Amino acid sequence: MINYFSSDFKLGILGGGQLGRMLLAETQKLDIHTSILDNNKNAPCAKICNTFVVGDLLDFDAVYNFGKTVNLLTIEIENVNLDALDKLEEEEGLSIYPKPKNLRIIQSKAKQKNFYIDNQIPTAAFSHYAYLEELKHSYENDIISFPFVWKAARFGYDGTGVKIVRNNKDLENLPNVECITEKLIPFKNELAVIVARNKAGETKTYPVVEMEFHPEENQVEYVICPARIDFKVAEKARELALKVVSKLDFIGLLAVEMFQTEDDKILVNEVAPRPHNSGHYSIEASYTNQFEQHLRSILNLPLGNTNSKVAGIMVNLVGEEGFSGDVVYQNIEEILKIDGVTPHIYGKKETRPFRKMGHVTIINADIDKAREIAQKVKETIRVISK
Repeated sequence: MINYFSSDFKLGILGGGQLGRMLLAETQKLDIHTSILDNNKNAPCAKICNTFVVGDLLDFDAVYNFGKTVNLLTIEIENVNLDALDKLEEEEGLSIYPKPKNLRIIQSKAKQKNFYIDNQIPTAAFSHYAYLEELKHSYENDIISFPFVWKAARFGYDGTGVKIVRNNKDLENLPNVECITEKLIPFKNELAVIVARNKAGETKTYPVVEMEFHPEENQVEYVICPARIDFKVAEKARELALKVVSKLDFIGLLAVEMFQTEDDKILVNEVAPRPHNSGHYSIEASYTNQFEQHLRSILNLPLGNTNSKVAGIMVNLVGEEGFSGDVVYQNIEEILKIDGVTPHIYGKKETRPFRKMGHVTIINADIDKAREIAQKVKETIRVISK
């Protein structure tokens, strides 16, 4: 086995945001040297990794030259230059997880949807458009009808690049980019399953979680584990997530987001090839948190126990509307008085409306009590500016 610990081994990470910051907490426990590339010199990881390099993640030379300095490369954001990764893998022999071929599918929502169709993975019906006029033409000729879900084919994140189009005004306000449209699915729940798989083929799933979204910004407000659903539905979701991982031949950590329809069908919405918002609860609630598990999977180490020690709920902390500038976490001392409440602050010095600034985990033996406390936390803490 390669000696990763207290050695000359260098783990490279593309992206230095909050996911990288939480991953570093685990590399530090194991004394793994970390090098990070990010375009922001003040990124959350900048001052706490071993080596920090400023560079554009979409620039071929920046990614390629960075990759040549490390022994294994992973990501904390999927919008990276794939041509550079291909060359690093093929010509330099660098191990890269998740694999560049997986990222080529996942970077494009259109390619993702076609992958699901080709592999008989249930998903919402969709159409693919190269530009806005093509979409408008489709509507004018009664090929699609309101309401529908519009998604930018590339570079969407945290609700950005997703809109529900209900009328002509909504249609006119869409950006002129490659996109997909989906039938608006009536559903009971939005669910997620995180799957870990290492090079040896060992595979483990975390419990199914339930996600509650902000009604306007399409951002997750609460992640609830375990999901409050029937056991048979949970098994169906878990099996579908495993099928996605198998068909991708995926190595690493994959978050599979799903819809539970009114008649209890499970449809895959989209995937994220890295630690994910839906797994943040695991830091306090699981035997092995998702960040440690990501390391285990990409380093081909034995995977950890994914069971929960206790019920957990995650509350996202986002910048409040009307506030931009130096961040203030108002009333944080009030939530710290509550048993089972743990805040995580991401190290972003400036807030703006709906920017992810942190999260809070609530653990409790009683899931309903945890949800009640989560609501109180959400109503108490405010992310504002000076």
